Amino acid sequence: MNSLTAKERTEIKKEIEESIIALKKQIERLEEKLQPISPDCSLGRLTRLEAMGEQHVNHTILDESKLRLTRLNNALQRVDKPMFGICIECEEAIGIGRMRIRPESIRCIACANLL
Repeated sequence: MNSLTAKERTEIKKEIEESIIALKKQIERLEEKLQPISPDCSLGRLTRLEAMGEQHVNHTILDESKLRLTRLNNALQRVDKPMFGICIECEEAIGIGRMRIRPESIRCIACANLL
C-alpha cells in the first residue's frame, strides 16, 4: 500500500477544487438550457422534436454532472485522510495518473474493471 505524497495530495486537491468550479458552471448553463419547451412555441414539428431530443441529452449530461459534482465534493473531504488514493477493494494504491484524471476514484483500474 503506497500512499500519495503530500505534494501529490496538494496537486490533486487543487485539481478537485478546479473541477468543482467548472462543473458548477456547466450545471448552471445546462439548467438554463433546460427550460420547458412551450407547446405553443412556433417551431416546426421536426424542429420541436429535435429540441426535445436535445433537451433529453442535456438532462442526461446534467444528471451525470451532478453525480460527478457529489463525488468530487466527497473526494475533497477525503483528500487529507490516509486512505485517500487507496482502493476500497484490494487496498492497493490507486495509480497517481488515475487520481489526477478521476480524483473521485475509490477503486484501482483492475478492481473497477471487475464491476
